[in-house]
Amino acid sequence: MDLVDTIKKTFVPIHREGYLFIAAFAAVTLFLGYFSSILFWICLILTAWCVYFFRDPERVTPVDDRLVVSPADGIITAVGPAVPPRELGLGGTEMTRISVFMDVFSCHVNRAPVRGRITKIEHRPGAFLNAALDKASADNERNGLVIESPNGTVAAVQIAGLVARRIVCWAEAGGTIGIGERFGLIRFGSRVDVFLPSTATPRVAVGQTAVGGETILAEFGGVAATPLVRVS
Repeated sequence: MDLVDTIKKTFVPIHREGYLFIAAFAAVTLFLGYFSSILFWICLILTAWCVYFFRDPERVTPVDDRLVVSPADGIITAVGPAVPPRELGLGGTEMTRISVFMDVFSCHVNRAPVRGRITKIEHRPGAFLNAALDKASADNERNGLVIESPNGTVAAVQIAGLVARRIVCWAEAGGTIGIGERFGLIRFGSRVDVFLPSTATPRVAVGQTAVGGETILAEFGGVAATPLVRVS
């Protein structure tokens, strides 16, 4: 490993969505630091946290269409049957829902749980309850993606939390997306729900820590075609 590779692995990339916030935190730090050394150190710590929050590390995603990977870093808070949000148009039949809760120290870049074609993207205004609560799925502001995968319809729903006030989604309906590919970001503290067909078998438990783009949430039992190259 040469020096360049070492530097790349040491310094985690920062997502461009965070540049403005980091600059604002740094400016406030310098301004208040002019008047008070105590405020300077407090603001410096907050600036460091802001940089950490917007980190965007590279991930190694499995290239098997039978697998469903976590769309986010965080804690698994729910695994079980639930009706998907009405606006996604998936009907009133229960699907398997797996919820990943992100706190303010988690990496908030969201990744596609499966590969396929994005058939629908729907944003719904709502409240900003604690995203760890089950009722946040129905009451909070959210943005949902419907993906037609090789194993059926899968939905990934970004849910705003108690502190979060902004859901960012740069994916587009009608386009294709690869498993583990970045599609959005939520700031600051939130949750992502994945809705899966009944043919998927969960491979995680409540309380488990998930790594976005790497942790296997579920597995389809059938044999599906596997792409030769991972899209990232």
